[in-house]
Amino acid sequence: MTDRALTSTLLLQAYARGIFPMAESRDDDAVFWVDPHLRGVLPLEAFHISRRLARRIRRGDFRVTVDRAFEDVVRGCADRDTTWISDQIFRLYTELHEAGHAHSVEVWEGEELVGGVYGVAIGGAFFGESMFSRRTDASKVALAYLVSRLREGGFTLLDTQFLTEHLASLGGQEITRAEYRRALAAALERPADFMAQPPEPDVASVLQRSTHTS
Repeated sequence: MTDRALTSTLLLQAYARGIFPMAESRDDDAVFWVDPHLRGVLPLEAFHISRRLARRIRRGDFRVTVDRAFEDVVRGCADRDTTWISDQIFRLYTELHEAGHAHSVEVWEGEELVGGVYGVAIGGAFFGESMFSRRTDASKVALAYLVSRLREGGFTLLDTQFLTEHLASLGGQEITRAEYRRALAAALERPADFMAQPPEPDVASVLQRSTHTS
C-alpha cells in the first residue's frame, strides 16, 4: 500500500477489524497488514511485576508522564538496527496522537527520556504498538503505569500483537484469532477514558493495580 492510500482514518478502521500495519524497514514506502493466527494480549487483571521492580517504582528512580513526548517515544522505539516503523508509519501515528487517538507513557531519568510505550485507544481497547528502554526496567515501569491507567479508565483489552518472553514474564498470553476478535468486539462497545487517571499518578495507585511475584 502506498503513502497516498494509507490514512490515519483507515488505520483506525483497520484496528477496529483486528489488523495492524507494519513496514519491512525504516526506508520502505509501503506497508503490509498483519492479522496473527495467535494474538498477544496482556490481561489487565493478570498483570504482575516482581517485588524488585515494585521496590524500584516505590523508590522513585524514574519520573513517569503521559503524552508529554509522544514523537520522541516513537523515535525511541524505532531507534534500533531493524525496525518496522517507517517514515510513513511515524507520520500516521503522529496524526492519530494529534487527533487524540494515540498516546504515550514516558519514563524519565532527570530530564532524559529513558523509556516509554505508545499505542492507540479505541473504545475500551488499547493497541500497544511498541516500547523501548535505555535503562534497566524502564520499559517495565512504563508498562506498569500504562496498565494502571487502562484499568482506571475502564479499558478491558490490552493488545500486544505478539507475545514475547518479556511480556510473558509480566502476565502476557496468546489467544486465538477467534478469541481475540470476540474480546475486541466487546471492548470496542465499552466507553473508556485514557485520561481518567491524573497525568502523573501516585505510586501507590499504580502498584495496587498489579500483582507482585518474587
